[in-house]
Amino acid sequence: MKIVPDARNAPPPPSNGTVATVGVFDGVHLGHQAILGETTTRARSIGATPAVLTFRKHPRLLLTGTAPPQITSLEHRLVLLERAGIELCLVAEFDANLRETSAGEFVRHWLVGRLAVRLLVSGPDAKLGKNREGTPSRIAEMGAFLGFGVVVVPAVSVGGRPARSSTIREAIAAGDLDGAAAMLGRRVSLLGKVVRGEGRGAGLGFPTANLDLHHELHPPRGVYVVEVELDGERRRGVLNIGLRPTFGEGEETVEVHLLDFAGELYDRDLEVELIAKLRDERRFASPDDLAAQIRDDVDRARALR
Repeated sequence: MKIVPDARNAPPPPSNGTVATVGVFDGVHLGHQAILGETTTRARSIGATPAVLTFRKHPRLLLTGTAPPQITSLEHRLVLLERAGIELCLVAEFDANLRETSAGEFVRHWLVGRLAVRLLVSGPDAKLGKNREGTPSRIAEMGAFLGFGVVVVPAVSVGGRPARSSTIREAIAAGDLDGAAAMLGRRVSLLGKVVRGEGRGAGLGFPTANLDLHHELHPPRGVYVVEVELDGERRRGVLNIGLRPTFGEGEETVEVHLLDFAGELYDRDLEVELIAKLRDERRFASPDDLAAQIRDDVDRARALR
């Protein structure tokens, strides 16, 4: 996938035009996947490039001063968008200028000028431009004059509830991995860069990779069975989210021990899929007691199917 990290400096659009969609796509859940699937299918059918215009930060941060926690960081979204078949992604800053851009100017500048859009794929509730005036029907009217069409993809429901980022956030924050996974269409996963830690895991005999999650939302503190795809191979692991209270509480850390792995992981990006929670985090009387518990955690993770 070609990524344009600053959409203001986007190169000329593809000569074959695009089938495009616009949104934050936080979580890239089943509703988003339906939109992205329609985008890629329609693009293939007319020989166009499937494209996305997304935003580095959630627009609500500027509109209301606060933004919801990210289910997926920008780095994670880009991985998932490429996995969905998107070939071009423009990343825009939702700033004061964009907030004041009318729907008509948004269409002319971004969709026509930057993306050479031939077809816009939209969710039913999507709205573009100042004051959210660019409803799908309004954009379709503009498209009739500017040479592109609009297709609206119905919302996706799971168990009678629409798949929404807000609902998924609530499920993850509550530790409901199965409920969140049902709406995501995949396991809850975390993407982080491996950074250097204090080496306490290695000292206990269980070396860990400390993850910088780029502010992604994660489930409650505790110990989880996880899987990681590494160099084309699926590996089981044990993930700890917490304050490491046995050593005196400090900053929250997210660290994963990969079973039967002894390689170097610093500065690599790992996508960690959460399978099940093993236990809550707790303080142990000594590092030896903690090491014994970790051995039990590893045995249970290995046995889980």
